[in-house]
Amino acid sequence: MDDKKKKPGTPFFLIFAALLLVAAILPVILPSITSSLSPYSSYTESFIRGLQKTLGILVGLSFPFSLFCIIMIIYCTEQLKRMRRKEKEMFEAKVEPAYESLQTTGNEDMARRWGTVVKHIESESPNDWKQAILEADIMLDDLLTNMGYRGESIGEKLKRVDPAHFETLNDAWEAHKIRNDIAHQSQYSLNQIDARRVIQQYRKVFEEFYYI
Repeated sequence: MDDKKKKPGTPFFLIFAALLLVAAILPVILPSITSSLSPYSSYTESFIRGLQKTLGILVGLSFPFSLFCIIMIIYCTEQLKRMRRKEKEMFEAKVEPAYESLQTTGNEDMARRWGTVVKHIESESPNDWKQAILEADIMLDDLLTNMGYRGESIGEKLKRVDPAHFETLNDAWEAHKIRNDIAHQSQYSLNQIDARRVIQQYRKVFEEFYYI
């Protein structure tokens, strides 16, 4: 096996620069070549003059082309930086659940808040049922924040949850969607059976993480 390392190929921009340099020099030296050859051949002189004219056109076109390439390089570089920033934000936002930060046996404040939810859901008033779901959703937001998930809304936080670490993720999503319907639809119809089912879904989530 050949242990010699392969030499890297010549970069494209070096080849282009060399050709541009040759094209720029030739129009300068061609007149002297033409004068030296003119005694021998008028055909050669015409050929060289034509070549000189062609090279002059190519040199003229090379400058706007070079400017276009520079602009494209700058644009692509900025786009690449933008993509890298977005990737960095995504990876930094998706964090591992910080289970150690949670209370493993619940606490008095959570018990009190959950007691209020239960009281509302056992009421005979549909408005109380809706209030129970809204308050349970606030508790869900607190839970996700304590677990280390970041986002401007509960939906954004749930999208960053790893299902392997959150067995009741579907329950959280379904309950949160009902909460959104209640919050955004003033005439949203809700019976007590469905309200209790939603509260039960919140309960499953909280009990999985010993939140209540």
